Amino acid sequence: MPSKIPFVYRLSFIVIFLSSLAFAEAPRVLPAILDSIPHEPTHFTQGLFFDGKDLFETTGQYGESGLYRRTLDGRILDSARLAPRYFGEGSIAVGEDIFYLTWKAKKAFIYSRKPFKYKGEFRIPTEGWGLTYWQNALLMSNGSDELLQIALGGFYVMGSIRVTDAGKPVKNLNELEIVGNTLYANVWQTPLIAVIDLPSGKVQKYIDFSAKGREIYRNNPNIDVLNGIAYDGKYLWVTGKYWPQIYKIAVP
Repeated sequence: MPSKIPFVYRLSFIVIFLSSLAFAEAPRVLPAILDSIPHEPTHFTQGLFFDGKDLFETTGQYGESGLYRRTLDGRILDSARLAPRYFGEGSIAVGEDIFYLTWKAKKAFIYSRKPFKYKGEFRIPTEGWGLTYWQNALLMSNGSDELLQIALGGFYVMGSIRVTDAGKPVKNLNELEIVGNTLYANVWQTPLIAVIDLPSGKVQKYIDFSAKGREIYRNNPNIDVLNGIAYDGKYLWVTGKYWPQIYKIAVP
């Protein structure tokens, strides 16, 4: 997705995209925020997931994209950087590998899980946005309403899932997190997380961060949009691009 947008324009974009979802039948629920931990405010968050007690994050922006493994108190345990010509996106760990998307290069990188070490790369057919793992395949968003199922090994598209609400497409799907057969997806340029049933692709509800988002924007005018969802086995952890905190919330 595009790089950082000035704050005054972000607010107008949020209004536009919220109005575009006005047809939605799925209810909106407020997040039950239980706790928060520090988040590196220089990180343009693109991917977020847990590996045991460690939190993994991938970041974007040309010349600033990287992969990080950190503790909950913010201590960086390992890191790797992409070449400046790549804009990093979402990521997920499967087995001993970490898969890390790029935005426009139609390329994904493979790193070893621990310690981080470059292992290879493969082609993706569209822009890369968010990434998770479901039913023995990578599940990738690309900013549309379509989720691509990418086979491990051959890295070919083996299927796709259309995401809808009330029969209408839900576009701008971004960072992804899977919990069983429920997919949590940031809807880019909105304060919403779509809660999606798989394999039907139907949105069951939205987690609405608009109230909390306004509070965070008031105190931190240089941050960008909500993006980043991780599941620790019991709770969701949610943040945004350049946000100073990661928020622990109850699974709705």
